Amino acid sequence: MKQTLLLSLVFVGMMFSCGGNKQEENTAAAADTLRVKVNTTVAKVQSVAQISTYTATVEADVINQITPAMPGRIEKIHVEVGDRVSKGQLLVQMESSNLQQQNTQLANLEKDYERYSELLKVGGIAQQQVDQIKTQIDMLKTAIKNLDDNTRLLSPISGTITARNYDNGDVYSMQPILTVQQLNPLKVIINVSEQNFTNVKLGMPAEISLDVYANEKFSGKVTLIHPTIDPATHNFSVQVSIENRDLKIRPGMYARVSLNFGTLVNIVIPDKAVQKQSGANDKYVYTVENGVAHYRRVELGQRLGELYEILSGISDGEVIVTDGQTRLIDGTKVEVLNNN
Repeated sequence: MKQTLLLSLVFVGMMFSCGGNKQEENTAAAADTLRVKVNTTVAKVQSVAQISTYTATVEADVINQITPAMPGRIEKIHVEVGDRVSKGQLLVQMESSNLQQQNTQLANLEKDYERYSELLKVGGIAQQQVDQIKTQIDMLKTAIKNLDDNTRLLSPISGTITARNYDNGDVYSMQPILTVQQLNPLKVIINVSEQNFTNVKLGMPAEISLDVYANEKFSGKVTLIHPTIDPATHNFSVQVSIENRDLKIRPGMYARVSLNFGTLVNIVIPDKAVQKQSGANDKYVYTVENGVAHYRRVELGQRLGELYEILSGISDGEVIVTDGQTRLIDGTKVEVLNNN
C-alpha cells in the first residue's frame, strides 16, 4: 500500500514538472511572437559632394531702353522685334526739322566768325566781339550734338530687339520706343545662405539646368558677389553668367543653378529608412540595439539617389531599421530578419 502511494506521488510530481516546463516554453514563444519583425542596415560614412541647387529666372546681361531725351515725332523705325543689331547701328530716326534749323544757324555763325576774324586783323572790330561769337559757336555745336543724339537713335550694344511700342509717325511720349537686350552672355541672380558666404568665389563654376531643355546642362560661372547679407533672410545675392553663343537660352526661362562647395564625410542611409513626423516637418529613424528599437530624430542633408545624407542624429555603425518601422514606437522589441 505504501509503495503504491509513493508511486502515485512520484507520478503527480512528474506531471507538475512537465506542465511547468511546457508553460515556460509557451510564454517564451508568445514573447517571440510579440516582437516586430524588421529589416535593418548599418549606417556608414562616405564622402558627399556639397552641392546646393537654387532656382532663378534667366535675365539679359544688359537691357537698354531706346528713348529720346524729349517728346517728338518718330520719322522712321528701322528695325523689328527679333532683329539682331550691332552696337552703333541706327535704330530710330526722329523728326529732324529742328536739327536742320540749328545746323543752318551754325553755318551762319561760322561765316560771321570768319568775317569778324578778318576785321580783327585790320583793327575794324574788337577782340571781345570775336570771342563772343566764338562762344556762341561752341555752345551751338554742343546743342547740335545733343540734338543729333536724340534725333538719330543708335543701339548702345550688340543685341536683339525684344520690344517695339510705336509705329512710324507716332509721337513719342513715355514708353520706350524700342528695347534692346544683350543675349550673350545671360545671367541669373541666386540667393545663397550666409553659411556659404566664405565658400562662394568669383569665377566659381556653376551648372545650370532648364526645364525647356530637360536632358541638357549648361555651364556658367560666378561673376558678382553682393557684399551685404539681407538681415531678414540671412541670404546674399550671387550673379552667375551663362555663355549663350547659340542663343538657345532666352530671358525669362526658369533655371536651376547648382554650386559645388566641396566634399564632406557624412553618414548615409537608405531613403526608405527615413520617416516624417505626422503633423510636423521632423524627420526620424529607428535604431536597433539589443533587440529594442529606439526613436531617433535626424537632420537630413542631400538626397543621393536612393540614399540620404544625414547631418546629425545617428552615428557611424549604428543599426537602422529599413522595413517594418511603421509598427514601431520607442522601446518596441524587434526581431531582425535581414541586416544588409
